Amino acid sequence: MADPLYRDPAAPVAARVRDLLARMTLTEKVGQVNQRMYGWHAYERTACGHRLTEAFRAEVAAFGGMGALYGLQRADPWSGVTAETGIGAAEGARVSDAVQRHVVENTRLGVPVLMVEEMPHGHQALDGTLLPVNLAVGATWNPGLYEEAVASAAAELRARGGHVALVPALDLVRDPRWGRAEECFGEDPYLAARFTEALVRGAQGAPGERIAPDRAAVVLKHFAGQGATVGGRNSAATELGTRELHEIHLEAALAGVRAGAAGVMAAYNEFDGLPCAANRELLTGVLREKWGFDGVVMADGLALDRLVRLAGDPVAAAATALSAGTDLSLWDGCFPRLAEAVDRGLVEEAALDAAAGRVLALKFRLGLFEQPYTGRRPAVTRPRELSERLARESVTLLAHDGATLPLSGRARIAVLGPNADSVPQQLGDYTAPQRPGSGISLLAGLRAAAPAGTEVTYARGCDLVGADRSALPGAVALAAGADVAVLVLGGSSARAAETHFDANGAAQVTGDPGGMTCGEGVDLAELALPEGQSALLDAVTATGVPVVLVQGRPHALGDLTGRAAVLLSAWYPGPGGGRAVADVLLGQAEPTGRLPVSVPRSAAQLPVFYNGKDHGYRGYVDQPATARHAFGHGLSYTTVEYGEPRLTRPVATVAEFDEEGGGPPVVCSVEVRNTGGRPVRETVQLYVRRLLGGTSWPRVRELRGFHHTDLGPGDAAEVCFTVDARTLASVSRSGEREVESGEFAIETGPSSDRTWAARLTVRPSPAARS
Repeated sequence: MADPLYRDPAAPVAARVRDLLARMTLTEKVGQVNQRMYGWHAYERTACGHRLTEAFRAEVAAFGGMGALYGLQRADPWSGVTAETGIGAAEGARVSDAVQRHVVENTRLGVPVLMVEEMPHGHQALDGTLLPVNLAVGATWNPGLYEEAVASAAAELRARGGHVALVPALDLVRDPRWGRAEECFGEDPYLAARFTEALVRGAQGAPGERIAPDRAAVVLKHFAGQGATVGGRNSAATELGTRELHEIHLEAALAGVRAGAAGVMAAYNEFDGLPCAANRELLTGVLREKWGFDGVVMADGLALDRLVRLAGDPVAAAATALSAGTDLSLWDGCFPRLAEAVDRGLVEEAALDAAAGRVLALKFRLGLFEQPYTGRRPAVTRPRELSERLARESVTLLAHDGATLPLSGRARIAVLGPNADSVPQQLGDYTAPQRPGSGISLLAGLRAAAPAGTEVTYARGCDLVGADRSALPGAVALAAGADVAVLVLGGSSARAAETHFDANGAAQVTGDPGGMTCGEGVDLAELALPEGQSALLDAVTATGVPVVLVQGRPHALGDLTGRAAVLLSAWYPGPGGGRAVADVLLGQAEPTGRLPVSVPRSAAQLPVFYNGKDHGYRGYVDQPATARHAFGHGLSYTTVEYGEPRLTRPVATVAEFDEEGGGPPVVCSVEVRNTGGRPVRETVQLYVRRLLGGTSWPRVRELRGFHHTDLGPGDAAEVCFTVDARTLASVSRSGEREVESGEFAIETGPSSDRTWAARLTVRPSPAARS
């Protein structure tokens, strides 16, 4: 007897999906859109290894299969999985294959299960290679390097039996009080879009029907607008209008969809009164009908259960989400009752077929029907090297007196502060327990990299949080006896074992934040450093020191001019971050990071993102409205001069920016020259300001390009940007991105607050005038 069509690897995916759906019962279809089990409940560790639990077997039997299993290899304080109870790298493929074998061999149709894993900055599993957090990645302004690192991380995930990587990419830091700021690439939609493209290319490879065995399907989080919640409070309401949503918060998602992302995760927040997982206009109208997305929409953890308050009961809530465009649940109790929703006439079975079909299509794309088991895979190469390269390129020099750094040549270096000798505090949230000896702190990095004969001493000086000043005198004395003191302050997203968590894994931190000052659920009203750190800063910077901030969000600092000789930001740089920061401090690497987010003067002046609407309002009476350090800012150990930008022509017509084009392209060029004595990798930035015209009020300026150029001492280079439709387009009244006639300033410079402009006139097309 011939195999059914869905077993034919040569058949088109769509045909295989149709054939398989026609063979499935209603219960089996419901099973395909559910991942209600926590993966760590699917196994238990015994003296002989890992074995599958009865709870897992019962879950498979209940639906005649399993759509997806979340977090089989997740380990952290919320899951309660430790190095002693969890699944290490050596065991990952074997345990994953045991899960898969049970599903395939003990169900009627043998449909494999998707293994879904968190990969926010590397696989959140024991022995998983960690990357710097996304905010650090954004500070590199180097999507190409990130693409390499993600490819390595995805290969590592697949080698351990995972198939789908959940990766935050779509949220923007519009309010740095938000604890999840570290998960964002920055505050700017253009920058986030370029990194989202790189993420999808790195994880999935080139767009196509199949996803290779050494690549992982990507689900992009969170769709949409979660970074704009009121007051910077996690999962709170948004007050976004449609224009703001499209201009700012959908750009990265659109870039990811165009790059071929396999899925998106609907955000917790609501838009225009409807939670995203129940928002048909967003999930179906925009995502599927307007953008042509045919991948999977996953709900966030327990998000569908929240819909009961609107829908009235779990069955109606499930029908609401399915009708809106949600395909796959995450732990909720609603989607398992979709068969009831169909029987009650609340939703058509065709809608369930569409959702289950998208889940099945992903399984076919991953080749799971032909190769359901992982087996032995070759070791993944270079993941730690790439992680450290990202960390090194993310280190951002915000202020420098021109003399203190590099530190080479100093005989005695005092290292002070609560983030100087803690690897966990440089790793970020969503991090598995680390094996002893993994990672290197900044203190250890300096001791290892300092020239022979350099004495590196250390004092903690204060706790991460709290007001205790008892250790201050010792730290001040140590600083006084050294040639230079390096003060390492900031925050931590390290989840302690005693942390309490919400049902969806968000940390519950109220009052005294303990060990966490950032991360999911750890939103702050005040962005200043904790009292003890502020006291240490005041006591030690009186002598003029380099200050290093290891942080997951921008902290607001007072004016340190004349006090701190150097201010350097290291967004949680990962396990190799201590060495990376040490290399920059010692001059063994040049500082190349640029701010992906504006640094405020205080929480009271928020928002300070650079690309707000250009209304020309003054600042506050008591302090400026501008950022302490602007988006795109970053210094080097040399000086770079910019010439005036030049356009190949000052006038163009709207028609020239259509797909068909017409006439030679408009090119903006600028000369940059290294006028100092050290080499530099300069990040030349292109911004656009709409001065006249358009159908909506313009923004102050908008990033539309960037280019790296390496310059030796005295070298000059001409950097060119093509000014095309993507450069000039804005969201018109039609809701589409269009180039509209008007006057534009095409600006180049080293940051958003230091630009020089050339003027471009875009005239209506002749047909439009007539």
